[in-house]
Amino acid sequence: MFFYSLGDAGTGLAATQLGFYLFPFFTGTAGLPAFIAGSLLMIIKVWDAINDPLIGWLSDHTQSRWGPRLPWMIGASFPLGISLSAMWWVPPGDIAQKTTYYIFMALLLMTAYTSVNLPYAALSTELTEETNVRTRLNAARFTGSIVAGLSGLIIAAKMLSGGANGFESMGKATGTIATIATLISCWGLAPFAKKARKPVGQTEPFRLQIKRIVQNKRFLQVIALYLLLWCGLQLMQTVSLIYLEQVIQVPKELSKWIPIPFQISALLGLQVWSLYSNRFGRLKALYLGGGLWIAACLIAMVLPPLHSGFTLDSLYSSESLKLFLLIGTIMFVGFGASTAYLIPWSLLPDAIDADPEKPAGIYTAWMVLIQKLGIGLSVQLLGLLLSFAGYQSRLECEAIECLRQPTTALITIRICMGLIPAMLITIGIFIIKRWPDKKNHLMPSIHV
Repeated sequence: MFFYSLGDAGTGLAATQLGFYLFPFFTGTAGLPAFIAGSLLMIIKVWDAINDPLIGWLSDHTQSRWGPRLPWMIGASFPLGISLSAMWWVPPGDIAQKTTYYIFMALLLMTAYTSVNLPYAALSTELTEETNVRTRLNAARFTGSIVAGLSGLIIAAKMLSGGANGFESMGKATGTIATIATLISCWGLAPFAKKARKPVGQTEPFRLQIKRIVQNKRFLQVIALYLLLWCGLQLMQTVSLIYLEQVIQVPKELSKWIPIPFQISALLGLQVWSLYSNRFGRLKALYLGGGLWIAACLIAMVLPPLHSGFTLDSLYSSESLKLFLLIGTIMFVGFGASTAYLIPWSLLPDAIDADPEKPAGIYTAWMVLIQKLGIGLSVQLLGLLLSFAGYQSRLECEAIECLRQPTTALITIRICMGLIPAMLITIGIFIIKRWPDKKNHLMPSIHV
C-alpha cells in the first residue's frame, strides 16, 4: 500500500500544480492571451488522451521479468521530471515562439506522464482479485496523490513568493520529486508486480476496442461519472487563482496559500468517505459528498469581494470574516470533491470484471482518454469564455489597471467557479444512481 501510494505522488504533484497554476502562468508570467492559454491546456489534455490507448496497448504487450507495467514507469521517470521542470520556464521571443515552445514541451511532458501514470493505474486491478483490496489500493493511490499535491502547493506558495524566478524554481523542485517518487515506488512494487496477473497478450483492433467499450454498460456509467466530476474539478482548479486575486481581491502574498486548505480537506474527505462507504456504500458516499460539493460551488459563486485595501495587517478587521468564509467554502469544496478521486476508480474494477477477458490496460486507457478529452474541452471553453468576456492578459495591458478586469470577465469567472461545476456534478450523480452497489463491493476503512 505504501509503495503503491508513492506511484501517484509524482504525477499527482505535477497534476495539482498544472491544474492550479498553469493557466495563470501562461497569462500572467508568459504573457499569453487567454484564448491561446486555453488552447495550450486543451492541446495538453487532448494529446494526453490520444496517447493513452497506444501506451495502454503497448503496456499490455510488454514483457519483462517484473511484469509489463514497471518498465514503462522506470523508463519515463526521468523524462517526466525534466519536461515538468522545463514547462515552467519562459523562453525568449514573441507570442508565436513561446507558443511553439510550450506545445513541444507539453507533448513531451504528457507522453512521459502517461507512460508513468497509465501502467501504474492498471496495476490496481492486476495486483489482486479481491475487490476490497483493490479499493484500498485506490484509496492509497489518491491519498498519496493528494498528500503530494499538498506538498506541491506548499512548495509553490513558498517559491512563488520569492520573486520573478519562482515558477522556474518550483518546476525544478517538482521535477526532481516526481522522478524520485516514481523510482522508489517501482522499487517497492517490483516483487508484487512480478507475481501480478498478466493481461491477455492478443492484439485487438481499434474497432473491436470500441465495440468492447460500448457493450460494457457498467463501464459507460463509470466513465460518464468520471468525466463529469473531473471536468467540474478541473474547471474550478484552473480558474481558482484568477478567482481569488481578481474577483475576491485576495492579496497576492496570501492567494498562493489558499489552495492548501482545499488539498488538506480533500485528504480528510478521502478518509471520511472511505469510512462512510464501508458502512453505507459507495453511492451514498457519492450522493452526500457530491451534495456538499454542489452547495460549496454555489456559495463560492456569490461570495463578496474583500475590501480593496485589505492587507494581512488588517486580518482581524471585519473584512476577516469574508476571508474566513472564503476559506471555509474552499474546504467544503475539497471535502466534497474528494469523492471524484475515490468513487469512479473504486467502481472501475467492477466494470473490468464484467468483461470475461478483463483487459485492464485497455479499460484504464479508455477511461483516462475520455476523461482527458472532456477536461481539454472544458479548459478550452474557459479560455473562450474569458476571451469573449474581455479578460486581459499581462501583455495586453502593461499598466497596473490591467489588474481590474471588466465586469463581464468577473461574472464569467464566478460562473466557471460555481454554476458550471455544480451542473456537471448533478448530472454525474444522476447517471450513476442505478449502479448495483452490493455489500461485497463496499470499501474498507482507510487510515493514513
